Amino acid sequence: MLYLRIAGYGFRRHSAYRAAALAGAFTNTVFGILRAYILIALWEARPGLAGYGVADAVTFCFLSQAFIGPMQVFGGGLELAGRVRTGDIAVDLVRPASLQMWSLADDLGRAGYLFLLRSLPPTLVGAALFGLVTPADPATWLFFAAALTLGVVVSFGWRYLIALSACWIVDDRGAQSLSLVMTFFFSGMVLPLNLFPGWLGTLANALPWSAMVQVPADVYLGKRDVLDALGFQAAWAVALLALGALVTRAARHKVVIQGG
Repeated sequence: MLYLRIAGYGFRRHSAYRAAALAGAFTNTVFGILRAYILIALWEARPGLAGYGVADAVTFCFLSQAFIGPMQVFGGGLELAGRVRTGDIAVDLVRPASLQMWSLADDLGRAGYLFLLRSLPPTLVGAALFGLVTPADPATWLFFAAALTLGVVVSFGWRYLIALSACWIVDDRGAQSLSLVMTFFFSGMVLPLNLFPGWLGTLANALPWSAMVQVPADVYLGKRDVLDALGFQAAWAVALLALGALVTRAARHKVVIQGG
Protein backbone atom coordinates (compact mmCIF):
# COMPACT_ATOMS: atom_id res chain seq x y z
CA MET A 1 0.00 0.00 0.00
CA LEU A 2 2.90 2.35 0.72
CA TYR A 3 4.29 2.13 -2.78
CA LEU A 4 0.83 2.44 -4.34
CA ARG A 5 0.39 5.69 -2.43
CA ILE A 6 3.80 6.88 -3.59
CA ALA A 7 2.84 6.09 -7.20
CA GLY A 8 -0.34 8.11 -6.74
CA TYR A 9 1.69 10.93 -5.25
CA GLY A 10 4.05 10.82 -8.23
CA PHE A 11 1.08 11.05 -10.60
CA ARG A 12 -0.37 14.06 -8.75
CA ARG A 13 3.00 15.79 -8.37
CA HIS A 14 3.76 15.64 -12.07
CA SER A 15 0.24 16.74 -12.93
CA ALA A 16 1.23 20.14 -11.56
CA TYR A 17 3.38 20.61 -14.68
CA ARG A 18 0.50 20.34 -17.14
CA ALA A 19 1.73 23.09 -19.46
CA ALA A 20 5.14 21.43 -19.79
CA ALA A 21 3.51 18.07 -20.60
CA LEU A 22 1.26 19.64 -23.24
CA ALA A 23 4.24 21.48 -24.76
CA GLY A 24 6.07 18.15 -24.91
CA ALA A 25 3.05 16.53 -26.56
CA PHE A 26 2.97 19.29 -29.19
CA THR A 27 6.69 18.91 -29.89
CA ASN A 28 6.41 15.14 -30.12
CA THR A 29 3.51 15.51 -32.55
CA VAL A 30 5.39 17.90 -34.85
CA PHE A 31 8.51 15.76 -34.94
CA GLY A 32 6.36 12.65 -35.35
CA ILE A 33 4.79 14.10 -38.49
CA LEU A 34 8.20 15.05 -39.91
CA ARG A 35 9.65 11.62 -39.14
CA ALA A 36 6.57 9.93 -40.62
CA TYR A 37 7.06 11.60 -44.01
CA ILE A 38 10.73 10.61 -44.02
CA LEU A 39 9.85 7.00 -43.27
CA ILE A 40 7.09 7.00 -45.89
CA ALA A 41 9.63 8.10 -48.52
CA LEU A 42 12.10 5.44 -47.36
CA TRP A 43 9.56 2.61 -47.34
CA GLU A 44 8.08 3.61 -50.69
CA ALA A 45 11.59 3.38 -52.13
CA ARG A 46 12.27 0.07 -50.32
CA PRO A 47 8.92 -1.73 -49.82
CA GLY A 48 8.88 -4.33 -47.07
CA LEU A 49 12.11 -3.05 -45.53
CA ALA A 50 12.90 -4.82 -42.22
CA GLY A 51 9.62 -6.72 -42.49
CA TYR A 52 7.51 -3.58 -42.08
CA GLY A 53 4.97 -2.14 -44.49
CA VAL A 54 4.52 1.61 -44.88
CA ALA A 55 1.67 1.63 -42.34
CA ASP A 56 3.80 -0.37 -39.89
CA ALA A 57 6.69 2.07 -40.24
CA VAL A 58 4.47 5.11 -39.67
CA THR A 59 2.83 3.42 -36.69
CA PHE A 60 6.27 2.61 -35.28
CA CYS A 61 7.19 6.27 -35.72
CA PHE A 62 4.28 7.56 -33.65
CA LEU A 63 4.63 4.82 -31.06
CA SER A 64 8.26 5.77 -30.53
CA GLN A 65 7.24 9.42 -30.18
CA ALA A 66 4.63 8.38 -27.62
CA PHE A 67 7.26 6.48 -25.61
CA ILE A 68 9.50 9.53 -25.13
CA GLY A 69 7.66 10.79 -22.04
CA PRO A 70 6.89 7.56 -20.14
CA MET A 71 10.26 5.99 -20.95
CA GLN A 72 12.11 9.28 -20.38
CA VAL A 73 14.15 8.53 -23.50
CA PHE A 74 16.10 11.77 -23.18
CA GLY A 75 17.10 10.95 -19.60
CA GLY A 76 16.24 12.54 -16.29
CA GLY A 77 12.94 12.05 -14.54
CA LEU A 78 14.65 11.25 -11.23
CA GLU A 79 15.73 13.74 -8.58
CA LEU A 80 18.32 11.48 -6.99
CA ALA A 81 21.38 13.08 -8.57
CA GLY A 82 20.37 16.52 -7.31
CA ARG A 83 19.66 15.15 -3.85
CA VAL A 84 23.10 13.55 -3.78
CA ARG A 85 24.72 16.89 -4.56
CA THR A 86 22.75 18.70 -1.87
CA GLY A 87 23.18 15.93 0.72
CA ASP A 88 19.43 15.30 0.98
CA ILE A 89 20.10 11.70 -0.09
CA ALA A 90 21.05 11.04 3.56
CA VAL A 91 17.41 11.64 4.54
CA ASP A 92 16.22 9.29 1.78
CA LEU A 93 18.52 6.52 2.96
CA VAL A 94 17.23 6.54 6.54
CA ARG A 95 13.57 6.23 5.55
CA PRO A 96 11.94 2.96 6.65
CA ALA A 97 11.44 2.05 2.99
CA SER A 98 13.62 0.98 0.10
CA LEU A 99 15.09 3.98 -1.72
CA GLN A 100 14.98 2.06 -4.98
CA MET A 101 11.36 0.90 -4.63
CA TRP A 102 10.29 4.35 -3.45
CA SER A 103 11.89 5.91 -6.52
CA LEU A 104 10.38 3.25 -8.81
CA ALA A 105 6.87 3.80 -7.46
CA ASP A 106 7.21 7.56 -7.91
CA ASP A 107 8.55 7.06 -11.45
CA LEU A 108 5.65 4.78 -12.39
CA GLY A 109 3.26 7.51 -11.27
CA ARG A 110 5.15 10.01 -13.42
CA ALA A 111 5.05 7.65 -16.40
CA GLY A 112 1.31 7.09 -16.00
CA TYR A 113 0.61 10.81 -16.04
CA LEU A 114 2.85 11.49 -19.04
CA PHE A 115 1.27 8.60 -20.93
CA LEU A 116 -2.11 10.29 -20.67
CA LEU A 117 -1.04 13.84 -21.40
CA ARG A 118 2.06 13.44 -23.56
CA SER A 119 1.70 10.08 -25.32
CA LEU A 120 -1.94 9.93 -26.36
CA PRO A 121 -2.18 13.29 -28.22
CA PRO A 122 0.63 12.56 -30.76
CA THR A 123 -0.77 9.08 -31.34
CA LEU A 124 -4.28 10.39 -31.95
CA VAL A 125 -2.98 13.03 -34.35
CA GLY A 126 -0.93 10.40 -36.18
CA ALA A 127 -3.99 8.16 -36.44
CA ALA A 128 -6.06 11.04 -37.84
CA LEU A 129 -3.45 12.08 -40.40
CA PHE A 130 -1.96 8.75 -41.48
CA GLY A 131 -4.27 5.98 -40.28
CA LEU A 132 -2.13 3.96 -37.90
CA VAL A 133 -2.22 0.18 -37.56
CA THR A 134 -4.64 -1.00 -34.86
CA PRO A 135 -4.39 -4.53 -33.38
CA ALA A 136 -7.48 -6.60 -34.09
CA ASP A 137 -6.94 -9.04 -31.22
CA PRO A 138 -7.92 -7.61 -27.80
CA ALA A 139 -5.19 -9.75 -26.20
CA THR A 140 -2.59 -7.73 -28.11
CA TRP A 141 -3.63 -4.63 -26.20
CA LEU A 142 -3.05 -6.44 -22.89
CA PHE A 143 0.35 -7.69 -24.04
CA PHE A 144 1.21 -4.18 -25.22
CA ALA A 145 0.24 -2.72 -21.84
CA ALA A 146 2.52 -5.27 -20.15
CA ALA A 147 5.37 -4.49 -22.57
CA LEU A 148 4.90 -0.76 -22.01
CA THR A 149 5.02 -1.18 -18.23
CA LEU A 150 8.11 -3.40 -18.37
CA GLY A 151 9.74 -0.86 -20.69
CA VAL A 152 9.20 1.85 -18.09
CA VAL A 153 10.73 -0.38 -15.40
CA VAL A 154 13.79 -1.09 -17.58
CA SER A 155 14.10 2.63 -18.28
CA PHE A 156 13.90 3.38 -14.56
CA GLY A 157 16.50 0.72 -13.75
CA TRP A 158 18.96 2.31 -16.15
CA ARG A 159 18.25 5.92 -15.12
CA TYR A 160 18.50 4.96 -11.43
CA LEU A 161 22.02 3.66 -11.96
CA ILE A 162 23.01 6.82 -13.84
CA ALA A 163 21.53 9.01 -11.10
CA LEU A 164 23.37 7.15 -8.33
CA SER A 165 26.65 7.59 -10.17
CA ALA A 166 26.61 11.08 -8.64
CA CYS A 167 27.73 9.43 -5.40
CA TRP A 168 31.13 8.73 -6.98
CA ILE A 169 31.63 11.49 -9.55
CA VAL A 170 31.62 15.21 -8.88
CA ASP A 171 29.52 16.15 -11.91
CA ASP A 172 27.09 13.61 -13.35
CA ARG A 173 26.29 15.62 -16.48
CA GLY A 174 28.80 13.63 -18.53
CA ALA A 175 27.17 10.34 -17.51
CA GLN A 176 23.73 11.78 -18.26
CA SER A 177 24.84 12.95 -21.71
CA LEU A 178 26.37 9.58 -22.54
CA SER A 179 23.20 7.85 -21.34
CA LEU A 180 21.09 10.09 -23.58
CA VAL A 181 23.13 9.22 -26.66
CA MET A 182 23.12 5.48 -25.94
CA THR A 183 19.40 5.39 -25.17
CA PHE A 184 18.43 7.48 -28.18
CA PHE A 185 20.49 5.40 -30.62
CA PHE A 186 20.01 1.88 -29.28
CA SER A 187 16.35 2.07 -28.23
CA GLY A 188 14.93 2.38 -31.74
CA MET A 189 14.12 6.08 -31.58
CA VAL A 190 16.24 6.97 -34.61
CA LEU A 191 15.20 3.99 -36.75
CA PRO A 192 13.79 0.53 -36.04
CA LEU A 193 16.65 -1.63 -34.83
CA ASN A 194 15.73 -4.23 -37.46
CA LEU A 195 17.38 -1.90 -40.00
CA PHE A 196 20.77 -2.09 -38.28
CA PRO A 197 23.10 -4.36 -40.28
CA GLY A 198 24.88 -7.52 -39.15
CA TRP A 199 26.46 -7.65 -35.72
CA LEU A 200 25.33 -4.10 -34.91
CA GLY A 201 21.69 -5.10 -35.28
CA THR A 202 22.21 -8.23 -33.19
CA LEU A 203 23.94 -6.23 -30.46
CA ALA A 204 21.36 -3.43 -30.49
CA ASN A 205 18.48 -5.85 -30.13
CA ALA A 206 20.19 -7.58 -27.19
CA LEU A 207 20.89 -4.41 -25.18
CA PRO A 208 18.48 -3.12 -22.51
CA TRP A 209 17.60 0.04 -24.42
CA SER A 210 15.73 -1.98 -27.05
CA ALA A 211 13.26 -2.96 -24.29
CA MET A 212 12.19 0.69 -24.03
CA VAL A 213 11.03 1.36 -27.61
CA GLN A 214 11.69 -1.43 -30.11
CA VAL A 215 10.19 -4.31 -28.14
CA PRO A 216 6.93 -2.60 -27.03
CA ALA A 217 6.41 -1.32 -30.57
CA ASP A 218 6.99 -4.78 -32.05
CA VAL A 219 4.53 -6.29 -29.56
CA TYR A 220 1.92 -3.75 -30.64
CA LEU A 221 2.58 -4.44 -34.33
CA GLY A 222 2.64 -8.21 -33.82
CA LYS A 223 6.19 -8.45 -35.18
CA ARG A 224 7.63 -10.43 -32.28
CA ASP A 225 6.67 -13.45 -30.22
CA VAL A 226 4.93 -12.10 -27.12
CA LEU A 227 6.46 -14.49 -24.59
CA ASP A 228 9.93 -13.90 -26.01
CA ALA A 229 9.45 -10.13 -25.91
CA LEU A 230 8.06 -9.96 -22.38
CA GLY A 231 10.66 -12.44 -21.13
CA PHE A 232 13.45 -10.32 -22.63
CA GLN A 233 12.10 -7.18 -20.95
CA ALA A 234 11.54 -8.93 -17.62
CA ALA A 235 15.09 -10.32 -17.65
CA TRP A 236 16.60 -6.87 -18.15
CA ALA A 237 14.25 -5.33 -15.58
CA VAL A 238 15.31 -7.88 -12.94
CA ALA A 239 19.01 -7.50 -13.85
CA LEU A 240 18.96 -3.70 -13.66
CA LEU A 241 16.94 -3.62 -10.44
CA ALA A 242 19.27 -6.17 -8.86
CA LEU A 243 22.30 -4.13 -9.90
CA GLY A 244 20.55 -1.01 -8.62
CA ALA A 245 20.06 -2.66 -5.22
CA LEU A 246 23.78 -3.43 -5.02
CA VAL A 247 24.71 0.11 -6.04
CA THR A 248 22.28 1.50 -3.46
CA ARG A 249 24.01 -0.53 -0.76
CA ALA A 250 27.39 0.76 -1.92
CA ALA A 251 26.02 4.33 -2.01
CA ARG A 252 24.78 3.97 1.56
CA HIS A 253 28.31 3.07 2.73
CA LYS A 254 29.68 5.94 0.62
CA VAL A 255 27.37 8.44 2.31
CA VAL A 256 28.29 7.10 5.77
CA ILE A 257 31.99 7.35 4.95
CA GLN A 258 31.53 10.95 3.84
CA GLY A 259 29.81 11.70 7.11
CA GLY A 260 26.31 12.73 6.02
